[in-house]
Amino acid sequence: MTGATETADVVIIGGGVMGCSVACNLALTAADHGLRRIVLLERETLGSGSTGRSSGAVRMHYSTAVNAELAWRSLHIFRNFADMVGGECGYTRTGYLVFAGADDLPSFRANIATQQSVGVTTDIISAADTAELAPGFEVADAAAIAYEPYSGHADASGTAYAYATRARAEGVTIRLQTPAAAIETSEDGSRVVAVRTATGERIETGIAVVVTGPWTARFLAPHGIEVPLVATRHEVLHFRRQLDVLPYHPGGADIGNRIYFRPEGQDLTLVGNGNHSDVVDDPEVFAQRASPSFIEDVWQRLARRIPAIADAELAAGYAGLYTNTPDSHPIIDRIDGVDGLYLCTGFSGHGFKLSPMVGVLMAELVGSGVATTMDISPLKLSRFEDGNLNSAGYGFDVLV
Repeated sequence: MTGATETADVVIIGGGVMGCSVACNLALTAADHGLRRIVLLERETLGSGSTGRSSGAVRMHYSTAVNAELAWRSLHIFRNFADMVGGECGYTRTGYLVFAGADDLPSFRANIATQQSVGVTTDIISAADTAELAPGFEVADAAAIAYEPYSGHADASGTAYAYATRARAEGVTIRLQTPAAAIETSEDGSRVVAVRTATGERIETGIAVVVTGPWTARFLAPHGIEVPLVATRHEVLHFRRQLDVLPYHPGGADIGNRIYFRPEGQDLTLVGNGNHSDVVDDPEVFAQRASPSFIEDVWQRLARRIPAIADAELAAGYAGLYTNTPDSHPIIDRIDGVDGLYLCTGFSGHGFKLSPMVGVLMAELVGSGVATTMDISPLKLSRFEDGNLNSAGYGFDVLV
């Protein structure tokens, strides 16, 4: 099909869980906005980028109302996925504990209040309550502990495929192994007119939605669009527990030890540290196995909170990519000066757990010009130039 031309009302670039959620939600609301010819382009296979190496956590502990509300509204969709989307997302309720030290206590209490203000079910609980929820955890050093009873995890790749399946059923065309090469604009650069693929095809369209994760900055740079994004490598480990010692445990995050963790399957524990410092210049080339130094360090950190892990067996270790903004909050916005160009990126390690609601909001933004379900003005691209960055909350990036 080299050189062929087709037309679409919307072209979505990127087939991770976020792009699939956007495509599905646009298709489901097509009657409201008339955008019926939707094409999604994916450079490889669905979920082959950051989605396939997501830790899959579903929780609401954030330092800003916008992220907490995104996560809370997304949880509602995860919990009702079969009815609201169709298919299986793998949502598993485990509960989620957050451990804070004395130095983080003021921010911790403020963050809990922020989360509660947008409806999140969370509260600070006692050490005795924690011992009942998580037998075998070390809690004596924690100045405070929060608990989210409805949090847990889900299957990131499975969720992407479920959204894609529903999108196809609603008429979306999904083109795999079809990298987007460029966005074509009018002669004066004021509006989108087409998207070109790497094979030379031209898709005439007035709307392009860029959902390309760690490839975003590279993709937009030739168009003269600078976006403050940095790709970083994060690592994840799976430990096989001794079931007679630790048969089960909830998920959680440990601010002082700078780790997050959750159960996986019958006898595994997943752990990571949300590191944003290992910068990757080329998203095509990075070490995809966990490093020996990471394994040793994180194993020790996790064992401080869950002593039984000291005798666990390392079952697997891998690495994936985050796409980070300076304030660790995403960009969900239209590009000023180029009518029809939309950006959905920079989720900084939080994308999967926010993806259901982000798809809803992007469909509103693209379809009617404004996101109506909730206020996403703190996520505008212009905040970086204006200096209106979102609060960091802790020195632990994954909990921002």
